[in-house]
Amino acid sequence: MQFGIFTVGDVTPDPTTGRAPSEHERIKAMLAIAQKAEEVGLDVFATGEHHNPPFVPSSPTTMLGYIAARTENLILSTSTTLITTNDPVKIAEDFAMLQHVADGRVDVMMGRGNTGPVYPWFGKDIRDGIDLAIENYALLRRLWDEDVVTWKGKFRTPLQSFTSTPRPLDGVAPFVWHGSIRSPEIAEQAAYYGDGFFHNNIFWPVSHTQQMVHLYRQRYAHYGHGTPEQAIVGLGGQVFMRKNSQDAVREFRPYFDNAPVYGHGPSLEEFTSQTPLTVGSPEQVIERTLSFRDYAGDYQRQLFLLDHAGLPLKTVLEQLDLLGEEVVPVLRKEFANLRPAGVPDAPTHSARVAAAQETSTQGTQE
Repeated sequence: MQFGIFTVGDVTPDPTTGRAPSEHERIKAMLAIAQKAEEVGLDVFATGEHHNPPFVPSSPTTMLGYIAARTENLILSTSTTLITTNDPVKIAEDFAMLQHVADGRVDVMMGRGNTGPVYPWFGKDIRDGIDLAIENYALLRRLWDEDVVTWKGKFRTPLQSFTSTPRPLDGVAPFVWHGSIRSPEIAEQAAYYGDGFFHNNIFWPVSHTQQMVHLYRQRYAHYGHGTPEQAIVGLGGQVFMRKNSQDAVREFRPYFDNAPVYGHGPSLEEFTSQTPLTVGSPEQVIERTLSFRDYAGDYQRQLFLLDHAGLPLKTVLEQLDLLGEEVVPVLRKEFANLRPAGVPDAPTHSARVAAAQETSTQGTQE
């Protein structure tokens, strides 16, 4: 199982001081957070993609390429790549290039994003959102899987004998997660291709996450990729920790109350009782995270959101120390002990290359 963090890259004033970091400071902070994630032994760093204030990560592959040069083991991912408004040709080339730069430590999470106005900014219509996701991803798969592509669709100009360059590293494209909060069509798409399904598991109650993951698992089996238990599932989660739970609640409350995504709404107590947000001690985070298995089944990737709502970099780095030293080692052990035989490991480039070579060898022998 893989453990890591994901960021949305928001530039938010610290409610305890009133000061907001500059864009430059926020970008540098994200780079420091990624490098700290490797230092404390996490497996994955993932960044969102946004094209509007107050967010800064408009070019994820640029950021991930920089991080690749300063890390050795960290898997580099997006937590959203906008499959609807990005050109699939550019996605194919950007992420294949990143694969080579990072020696395969790359995967990608497709999503439609949560900012409606992004569609006209890139010449698209939000009413075509699902159709764009389906057509663009179908083309992207072909661009990675086929050396020469001739294609015609509805939303972009045709391609005639086109080769995307560079080709995927070792002939194996980046592993793809399809991220969705509320759209069953995206869970269906992930199942159809046998890709991973990631639910952000932050804003919605357990019952909704359970429903979406169950749908994906059932449809994964329907398309012949394996049993429902063999489907590849990732979950998000948000935590804030201090050694003492009362200290965690007291310190985090002003950030929660003023956060752009849920401030001035339900109370902190209501939100933590109705969603997976966990504010407390490391022991409470461990207990809550282990409970995700009760409704999502055995899954492959757990990412935590740590760095939004104006939390200062120093505090986020302290959170990473707690996560790496006290939380993740216990979660690794407990999840491994609970995992039945037959549940697949989290995907890695090396494992997928070995599987592709084995399939090729079997085909030759037949």
